[in-house]
Amino acid sequence: MAVSYTIQQIAGYTGGILHEKTEHQNEIRFLLTDSRRLVFPQSAVFFALVTSKNDGHKYIGELIERGVACFVVSRLPEKESWLTQAAFILVSDTLTALQQLVAVHRSQFNIPVVGITGSNGKTIIKEWLSQLLAERFFVVKNPRSYNSQTGVPLSVWQMDHFHEMGIFEAGISQPGEMEKLEKIIRPEHGIFTNIGPAHDEGFPGRENKIHEKLKLFTNSRLLVYRCDNALLDETIRQWAKHHKNLKLFRWGVSAAADMQVLDVEYTHNNTWVEVSVSDKKRQYTLPFTDDASLENMLHCIAYMHCCGFADGALSEKLLQLQPVAMRLQLRQGINNCTLIDDAYNSDVLSLGVALDFLNTQVKQREKTLILSDILQAGVSASRLYADVAELIKAKNITNLIGIGPDISSRSSDFKGLNARFFQSTEDFLRDYDHALFRDQGILLKGARDFGFERISNKLQFKDHQTVLEIDLDALVHNLNVYKSMLKPGVKIAAMVKAFSYGSGSYEIAGVLQYHQADYLAVAFADEGKELRNAGITMPVMVLNPELHNLDILFRYRLEPEVYSIELLKRLLQEAEKNLSLPKQSGFQIHIKLDTGMHRMGFMEEELDELIEMLRHNSLLKVASVFSHLAASDMPQFDDFSYEQLKRFQRMTRKLETDLGYGFLKHMANSAAISRFPDAQLDMVRLGIGMYGVDGNKDVEALLQNVNTFKSVISQIKTVPAGETVGYNRAGYLNRETRIGIVPVGYADGLSRRLSNGRGYLMVNGQQAPILGNISMDMCTIDVTDIIAEAGDEVIIFGKELPVTLLAEKLETIPYEIFTGIAARVKRVYFQE
Repeated sequence: MAVSYTIQQIAGYTGGILHEKTEHQNEIRFLLTDSRRLVFPQSAVFFALVTSKNDGHKYIGELIERGVACFVVSRLPEKESWLTQAAFILVSDTLTALQQLVAVHRSQFNIPVVGITGSNGKTIIKEWLSQLLAERFFVVKNPRSYNSQTGVPLSVWQMDHFHEMGIFEAGISQPGEMEKLEKIIRPEHGIFTNIGPAHDEGFPGRENKIHEKLKLFTNSRLLVYRCDNALLDETIRQWAKHHKNLKLFRWGVSAAADMQVLDVEYTHNNTWVEVSVSDKKRQYTLPFTDDASLENMLHCIAYMHCCGFADGALSEKLLQLQPVAMRLQLRQGINNCTLIDDAYNSDVLSLGVALDFLNTQVKQREKTLILSDILQAGVSASRLYADVAELIKAKNITNLIGIGPDISSRSSDFKGLNARFFQSTEDFLRDYDHALFRDQGILLKGARDFGFERISNKLQFKDHQTVLEIDLDALVHNLNVYKSMLKPGVKIAAMVKAFSYGSGSYEIAGVLQYHQADYLAVAFADEGKELRNAGITMPVMVLNPELHNLDILFRYRLEPEVYSIELLKRLLQEAEKNLSLPKQSGFQIHIKLDTGMHRMGFMEEELDELIEMLRHNSLLKVASVFSHLAASDMPQFDDFSYEQLKRFQRMTRKLETDLGYGFLKHMANSAAISRFPDAQLDMVRLGIGMYGVDGNKDVEALLQNVNTFKSVISQIKTVPAGETVGYNRAGYLNRETRIGIVPVGYADGLSRRLSNGRGYLMVNGQQAPILGNISMDMCTIDVTDIIAEAGDEVIIFGKELPVTLLAEKLETIPYEIFTGIAARVKRVYFQE
């Protein structure tokens, strides 16, 4: 942004007390709330936010070392030298200070602003409305779905003097939040999308939730909403009686609506809709066929009509609307490349988010950014691309391919990078050489006008249509659910063994490292070696060290589980040999105790020998001692679980006393975190719970689905009654049947035990029974009673068909299903 503030101004606007030993002249242009997102240290102010899960004050030292000189804090640092190196603004609440600063910034601009809230559709409507208005106004809006208590201020902070309109979405999860966001957004116009169950748990009732969301429009002049929901309509109309300056524009099927929906007809690719506005009928063809998109588009059409923007070009503009990619998508590229496709936003802020995703999720050391001109930036090209170049260098990007006349004209800004420039996408494709892309992480970041999907098609590995989608946002959500259950100070060891339960080792480990888990745990040393080679630096525990490759542990700083005297002796021998490496004295190990599971681990009677060996050797140091609960998710064995815990505490007391030093103690797995709080101890081991599965159904209700195993219908055909389907003629047809062939079989992880009607897949929200025997590479489903076509998506398990339900049908556990998905099934990773 071009607008800047002095440190003294920020102190005044936030009501803070400025502490600086030497006067700082920095002009602040960037707000920072996440130390990992730092790009422009000299122009940034860091707000040390304090939440139930984290405290920004602990990152101050690191940020000072990286050049940040301005901090907003709720307590001054104890380290005296920091007070001489940086300026500190002391406030009572750093989040409130952030919101106050941005509210002052917002007050400087007198442009029309649209505020959007509701349960669903906020981001889509915001994006489509900005597309529809782009030719009329220079629009500023939230990046992605930055609609929270911190996301909204970071979004509105982008507002600058060249902007002509703002469109901001706002989301809340509890009462009292919307008043704060209203002061920041100050919308002149509003859109209330709908009301649904999202965040119901944070409000006394649905009507209360509507009232809380309506506070966004306290000072607005116009509110657009759908009036078909009786509760929403009545609540808004009663609320509007107390806000005399607010005009309501209602749309829906009711004849009393300001825009009445008269008719809707669906075709394969489009939806035709007829509406009546001011007694005039209008017809529109919309390029989507689902009900959610229809509702979102009708919100946009209603707004365009009531504001006088529904000119003759609206029909054409609606047809040109593009789907909104809600998530960054990571997939396999050509020549062992990893491809991230992000054409969602073309601005510097979203570019920084995408580059962070690239660095977190891609294991290849060489990284390439393919970037188009950044359109409608509002600042001079020299300023814009100087910032972009600084950002790219800060994120350690190896190669840049710039596409477009603007970025090409600023090639001199990118000195020091391996950079190539093309005037257009066509020029790049004409010169394209697939051999140039090998063993790289590639980020595609292009404005829609540049048609980067053509580049994506070239770089994408044409693979099997059966994929396992992993929702990284859901994984982080689940991690935070468990964090919220922990007692203060309890650490988390995240289990990434067995290819992270089938979800991908490095990709999951990268997310866990970014979100500051304390430990990772793998089964074998080779898994840990792979993580180290991919750039994982956090502590890694190896649960099943093998005697033949103990040297790997020392070379890659991997911390082994020790479960027997024999293994301990071999480790000591290996430690002596590895003293020629950088000093390994006090090499960290983790002692496994057998408290009743009776797999690996030291029995109580073996402790004296173990202690004797450890006391006489300084080469190894106990980092933690742990055990396994045999039945933490089975209430009928709770007495046994408590007995295990008592035995563990007795054994660890002896170890701690006789060794003369402390160590971490851990016993709880995912299920035990909620069921046995006393077993949380110093650390817990979180495994399958991260993927949305917990034996405690109350906890499972709080979790989100992470893994979706899916395919497509390759072909549909009609087969007469009396015929059979598949091998061994096992699928006998009692009626004329429309069958769908799906390219997923037992070699992919679809159990053959689901054959011949014992299981089903989901097609368009309906159950499609499996016909005949499942083959190695495909299966057949019955779609006679389902509206389906070739190419339609098929869900094997996911949100629609939970893996727990599939496990019950197969009389197994979700672990087996997750880890049974074959390596040939491509993993596709998403992050919002």
